[in-house]
Amino acid sequence: MSVKSVTKPPSLASSAGAVHEEGWKSPKHRRTVLAVMAIIFTAMVFDGYDIVIYGAILPSLLSDPSQIGHLSPTVAGSLGSYTMIGIFIGALGAGAIGDRIGRRKMMIVALVWFSLGMALGAMATSIAFFGATRLFTGLALGVITAGGGAVIAEFAPAHRRNFFNAIAYTGVPVGGVVASFFALWFEGAIGWRGLFLIGATPLLFLVPLAFFFLPESPRWLMSVGKIARAEAICKKYDLPTQQFIRVESAEDKPVGVETKKQKVGMAAIFSKKFVVATLLIGFMSFIAIMATYGLNTWLPQIMQINGMSAEASLYSLVALNGGAAIGTLGAAKIADKIGPKPVIIATFTIAAVCLFALPYLTSAAMIYAAIAITGVGVMGTQILIYGLTANHFPTRARQAGMSWAAGFGRLGGILGPLLGGIIISLGLGTSDAFLVFAVTAVLGGICTIVLRTNKHTVVKRSE
Repeated sequence: MSVKSVTKPPSLASSAGAVHEEGWKSPKHRRTVLAVMAIIFTAMVFDGYDIVIYGAILPSLLSDPSQIGHLSPTVAGSLGSYTMIGIFIGALGAGAIGDRIGRRKMMIVALVWFSLGMALGAMATSIAFFGATRLFTGLALGVITAGGGAVIAEFAPAHRRNFFNAIAYTGVPVGGVVASFFALWFEGAIGWRGLFLIGATPLLFLVPLAFFFLPESPRWLMSVGKIARAEAICKKYDLPTQQFIRVESAEDKPVGVETKKQKVGMAAIFSKKFVVATLLIGFMSFIAIMATYGLNTWLPQIMQINGMSAEASLYSLVALNGGAAIGTLGAAKIADKIGPKPVIIATFTIAAVCLFALPYLTSAAMIYAAIAITGVGVMGTQILIYGLTANHFPTRARQAGMSWAAGFGRLGGILGPLLGGIIISLGLGTSDAFLVFAVTAVLGGICTIVLRTNKHTVVKRSE
């Protein structure tokens, strides 16, 4: 539905520039937004690389105690969960950080932090130190995951937010595919430590790119009353002011415009108006991330237990992440037309069906196909949930909403690797492992059905 129009402050209304039908005011506007999306996409690639690289090297760590020490499946699952604990803390903190220092500084600091964490992980010689670096790296990943969605939502054309969000977050499964292939191709030559050092390379190229080409969000500047600076950025990058510094609703008037005091940040998302949706979105994210991290951590080991070779089991990660990367873009295009809610219900459903069916498939082609579709159903669903969240809340609550979805969802990321380790330690079969994740996908679909979307969630081209 269209968003209700309101009167802009005179200084903003007079400077609004025309936007063409395709959503661009000028080539410079287009280049700016695409550069922002490329930076966030690349950051997400390294997010996905971090998620998968641990699962890809885990069989080596389990079989060779000389690396960081003797690992049992339960301890290995715990190490995977340390990253999630860090992401949980970092994502929840991203709301306060982003609202205080701005989106741009937040992303640059997080990228530096992440690079240092991966480099330190490559130097680990004990389980304790390796676990500490996993927690340290997770803090940065939480900020990147939560902050990236807010940045995309505030720069993307209104009628293409779900698609642009999906492109950015598709970097996560793309990074997973890269990690899987790098483990197959290079682990024998450079070892797992070399693979971790590859994860530290954003410090060399992505941080400089972000420093020069990632502008501050004019919408955030407006929300904190820095109108002159927001207008200056719009002028510098030729951004349409009616899109970037307009007032989204009567509740989002910037400082200096007469209105009653409104709750912002975490106080806003847990206000009476948003609290039910906030809790449902949190649980939806919890379920999708639990399945994503559980499968990315343990899928190679589960497939080896089921009779696959070590090399073939790594291709299961390629199928999982590759399916998510390709399928999610199509799902997001549909979400921009009909809204993300029905699409999320459908993706949760297909994940449940495929996970139920996987233990009973016999041919390799069918197994890899089902895993690829499962990737859309779990990782793709999480990407769509981020898009729904970013558009569900107004600017004054957007970063907090993204932080909540990413942060609370990461509690599922803590449980997923632990759950996989417990299932394997108990000697249960692959059918039991997949059944657990299938049931949770059904619960996620039910939560989505109950969720009531609002006027911010579906935005028409004319907005």
